Amino acid sequence: MNDLFGSGSGKAPASKPAKPQAAEVRASRPAAPDSGDYSAKDIEVLEGLEPVRRRPGMYIGGTDENALHHLAAEILDNAMDEAVAGHASFIEVTLEPDNFLTVRDNGRGIPVDAHPKFKHLSALEVILTTLHSGGKFGGKVYETSGGLHGVGSSVVNALSEKFEVEVARDRILWKQSYALGKPLTKLVNAGTVHNRRGTTIRFKPDTSIFGPLKFGPARLYKLCRSKAYLFRGVEIRWSCDPALIKDETPAEAVLHFPGGLRDSLEADINGGARVLPQIWSGEANLPGEATGRVEWAAVWLEGSDGFLHSYCNTVPTAQGGTHETGCRNALVKGMRAWGEQRGNKRAAQVTADDVLEPMAAKLSVFLRDPQFQGQTKEKLTSNEATRLVETALRDRFDHYLAGDPAQADNLLSFVIERAEERIRRKESKDTARKSPTRRLRLPGKLTDCSRTNVAETEIFLVEGDSAGGSAKQARNRETQAVLPLRGKILNVASASADKLRGNQELKDLIEALGCGVGERFDRGKLRYGRVIIMTDADVDGAHIASLLMTFFYRELPELVRNGHIYLAQPPLYRLTQGAKSVYAMNDDDLARKTRREFKAGSKVEVSRFKGLGEMPPMQLKETTMDPSKRTLLKVVAAPEDRAATNNMVENLMGRRPELRFAFIQEHAKSVTELDV
Repeated sequence: MNDLFGSGSGKAPASKPAKPQAAEVRASRPAAPDSGDYSAKDIEVLEGLEPVRRRPGMYIGGTDENALHHLAAEILDNAMDEAVAGHASFIEVTLEPDNFLTVRDNGRGIPVDAHPKFKHLSALEVILTTLHSGGKFGGKVYETSGGLHGVGSSVVNALSEKFEVEVARDRILWKQSYALGKPLTKLVNAGTVHNRRGTTIRFKPDTSIFGPLKFGPARLYKLCRSKAYLFRGVEIRWSCDPALIKDETPAEAVLHFPGGLRDSLEADINGGARVLPQIWSGEANLPGEATGRVEWAAVWLEGSDGFLHSYCNTVPTAQGGTHETGCRNALVKGMRAWGEQRGNKRAAQVTADDVLEPMAAKLSVFLRDPQFQGQTKEKLTSNEATRLVETALRDRFDHYLAGDPAQADNLLSFVIERAEERIRRKESKDTARKSPTRRLRLPGKLTDCSRTNVAETEIFLVEGDSAGGSAKQARNRETQAVLPLRGKILNVASASADKLRGNQELKDLIEALGCGVGERFDRGKLRYGRVIIMTDADVDGAHIASLLMTFFYRELPELVRNGHIYLAQPPLYRLTQGAKSVYAMNDDDLARKTRREFKAGSKVEVSRFKGLGEMPPMQLKETTMDPSKRTLLKVVAAPEDRAATNNMVENLMGRRPELRFAFIQEHAKSVTELDV
C-alpha cells in the first residue's frame, strides 16, 4: 500500500513528479478580472410606484390604445365592485375634452382614517401609492371583486399626469391631488356634505407614457354598457362632451338593463335565425360557494357562427379560461345524455364543436378569490371554476331540455346533423364549398372563413401550429382562413410522384384549395381569391416560402399565372420609444427607420421577432394580416420568360445538386452579408 500511495512522510514517490505547490498552481492561472466596476452602488432599488412608470407594460400590457383604456376599466371595476357588493346603486362616467375621465359611485367611499401599519398615512393614500394594497384580499369587505391584485388604482395613479380623488364618508368630503403617482397635497377636509357619499376619481393619463393617444368615446360607452348588462342592479350614467363624438355614440345615456345577459345577447344577435325561438338564460349559485354564482344566456343560430363571451366578477375574459371549460363540458355532456334518454344512439358521436360552434352565448361568474393570468385579467385560471360551473350549468341544462321535449329534440337533431355532416366530409374529403347555412369543416388543421364569395376570401399558409394559433386569433374570421403546415414541406421539384401523392401536408393543402391538381385541376372550384404564403422573416422562413412557390409553380401553375399566389411581409424587428412603435422588415430597414423615425441620440428599444408564433396576435394583425395596413408581394411568372423560369427552378430546386453548386459558385462574390 505504501508503494502505491507513498509513505506517511507526505512526500511523493520518487518515481512520480512532485505535485506543484498551491502557490505555483495559483500563479499558473490567469489573473481574475477586476470586479471593482460592479459594486453595491450599482444595485438600484425601485420604490413606491417607480416600477410602474419604468415598466408600464408589466402592469397594463403596454402603452398602446388598449393599455390606455385599461386604465379606465380598472377604475370602473372598483366602482362596480361597490355595486356588486350592494353598497352602490349608480356609477357616473364622464369624459371631458382634455382627456380627463371621471368615475363616481355612491358606495361607501375609500377609507380615509390612518392606516394601522402606516400610521402617518391615510388608508386612501396607502391604496393610491402602494402596490398590492386594498380591501379585496381578505374577502371580508368584498365577497367578490374585479379589482383583485391591489394594483389597479395605484397603477392608474402612477400613469396619470393628474389624479384627483374625492371621498364622501360620514357626511364629510375629503380631497387629495396627485401627479405621476405622488401626492401634491395632503388629504384635506373639504367640509360637510349632505345627500352624498362614495368615491369620485378624476384623472388624465400621462402623455409622456401614452403620447397623443386619447380615450375613445365609443369604446368607453361600450365598456359602460357591458358593465350594466353584467350586473342588472346597477345604473351607469354616461356623459361625454359632444365635440369628442364622431359616430353614433350618445353624448348622454342612462344604462340599466333588468334583463342582464339576456338583454345583451338579444342586442348582439340582432334578430338572427335561431334553431330554438327562445334564449336559454338564468342564474344559479355555485355549489359549495356561499357567495359564488353564475349567470348565462345562450341561443343556437341557423347558418352562422356563434361566440362565447365570458366574464368573471364583471371583468371580460377575452381569452376564456376555466369557467368556459366548465360551460362546454356541461352542454356537451347534457346534449349526449338527452340523446341517450331519447334512445338516439347517434348522439354519442356529438363533439364539443358540433354543440358550441353554432351557439351564441354569454357567461358571467362571480367568484370569491378568482385567479387570473396576468394583471390584465384576460383569462381565468381558477381550477375549481371548471367543476363549479359545470355542476351548476349541467343541472339547469338538463331541466331546460326536459321542460320542453319537442324543442329539445329539435336542438338534438340540429346538433346531430352537424356531427354527421362533419363525419361525411371527413370520410369523403369533399372540399366543395357548401351553402352559407353550414360552416364547412375540412381535413387537416384548416380554420375556414365564413364567406363564400371567392373574390372576397384568402387563405394564409403558415409554418407550424404556434404561428397558426397567432394567425387564427389575428384573422378576420369572415374573409381569412388559416392552414398551418408542419415544418418544411416536400420539395416537389426533386421528389418522386409516389412521395408527392403520399405527402399529407400537400394533401391537406390541395384539399383546402378545392381546385384539384393535374388533370383534375378546375380553377372554377378554387375556394379562395388569394393564397398567401406567410412564413417567418428569416432564412428558414424564406426556404419554406421557396418550397411552397416551387409547389405552386410545378403543380398549380394556373394559380401563379392568374395572380392568386402572394407572399406576406412580416416584420423582423419592432422599434419602441415611449408610446411610439415602428416595425422594420430587415437590418437595412432597421437602420433606416432608426435614423428617420427617432431623434438622434435617443434611446430606442429594439426587439427581434423569433417567429410568427412569438408575435402577439394584435401585432401580427396590424403588420401582416390587416388588408388596410399590410404589404403583399404577388408571385408572378411572365409567359415570355417561361423557359428561363423553368431552368431557374430546375437549377435551384431540382434533383441535380451540381447545378445548385455551380449557381452558388457563380454568385458567391455578390453576397455581402451572410445570415448564420
